[in-house]
Amino acid sequence: MKKIILTFLIAAASLSMFSLNAQTAPKPKPSPAAEVSAVLTNGTSLSIKYSQPSLKGRTPGKDIEPMMGKIWRAGANDATVFETSKDIKVNGQSLPAGKYAFFTLQNEKGTTLIFNKTWKQWGAFQYKEADDALRIMAKQTTSSESSEKLVYSISNKGLVVLNWGTINIEFTVE
Repeated sequence: MKKIILTFLIAAASLSMFSLNAQTAPKPKPSPAAEVSAVLTNGTSLSIKYSQPSLKGRTPGKDIEPMMGKIWRAGANDATVFETSKDIKVNGQSLPAGKYAFFTLQNEKGTTLIFNKTWKQWGAFQYKEADDALRIMAKQTTSSESSEKLVYSISNKGLVVLNWGTINIEFTVE
């Protein structure tokens, strides 16, 4: 009888511990995955998959990416993935339909956008310039308002905007 009661108590204790662990809320990821997509007026589907880093009191270009002269994955974790269903023009330059890793490069002249054929990669650590499908200059402006998390937007007219902190990087897709 004592063995039965002891076995029952051990089983009950184990189940209650399992139940407590199952109800623990998962911690939010520091750079959660995000996706933005749009269908342009010409029927082209665009999507951007990225991870959203937060500023947490840091300043882009000073103590956090994008740094001057360094390739940036334009997000966090895996490289940002830019996908188009049809051949497009980005700021007037041709880019075939497909998936691309999307990077930026800040320099004294402005911001270079890079669409790289090796779309599945971690960060920019395996980046190879030889795999670039397209490199173009983009318009970078400063916003009066600051965005804590990195955010992309795509309008159905083809304006793509990357906003982080007070940095806005814009390009057109047609």
